[in-house]
Amino acid sequence: MTLPPGQRAVDGFPRFGTHLQHPPPPVPADPVIEFGGASLAEPFSLSVADLAKLTRRELAADFHCVAGWSATGLRWEGAPFGALYHQRVAPLLACGAPVTHVVFVGLDGFRSTVLLQDALADDVLVADRLDGLPLDGDHGAPVRLVSPRQYGFISTKHLCRVEFHTSAPPLTDRWSPIASHPRARVWQEERHRRLPGRVVRPAYRALIGPIRALSARGSRTPPR
Repeated sequence: MTLPPGQRAVDGFPRFGTHLQHPPPPVPADPVIEFGGASLAEPFSLSVADLAKLTRRELAADFHCVAGWSATGLRWEGAPFGALYHQRVAPLLACGAPVTHVVFVGLDGFRSTVLLQDALADDVLVADRLDGLPLDGDHGAPVRLVSPRQYGFISTKHLCRVEFHTSAPPLTDRWSPIASHPRARVWQEERHRRLPGRVVRPAYRALIGPIRALSARGSRTPPR
């Protein structure tokens, strides 16, 4: 098995994220994903139940955390984001400047900003199942983004809103020395905007153990 530079395989699939110290957010009784943003002339919502009725895809793909660990052999199921964009979003776009960026927002308040060209890659899913089972709270219930070629911080969990923009949204970490890379491509080791990936490998490698310890459950249940 060949992993991207700076990555190490771990057993299971640890819970991860900036909100690791908090329990997963509760799932609404009738969860929906809202679609909006400056580029969309007609905002709309799509229920998670309706999402399951769209074009489906199964995807075998590893998950690569920016902290240096990789969960391998994952089996995701969901709606390809590209198909969702072309079928449901593109007809509602406002005339004018083209969409360049997509913002994904989770129920926990986490946001990731993705170039449209990266979001439309053929392996990007809005996923609702993992290893044959519905997503649990640790791994993004009710639905989440899955972008295997990018570090995990792009793959927003508990997805509840998607926004479309004609330019990059304002940066919230502009002056941070460890500001996230805007593309976050794993094989190019694009971890941060200002620091080469190889420079931070030792520090991140030291975090793998503590992350595993903090992960409340973080193991995958075999398919029933």
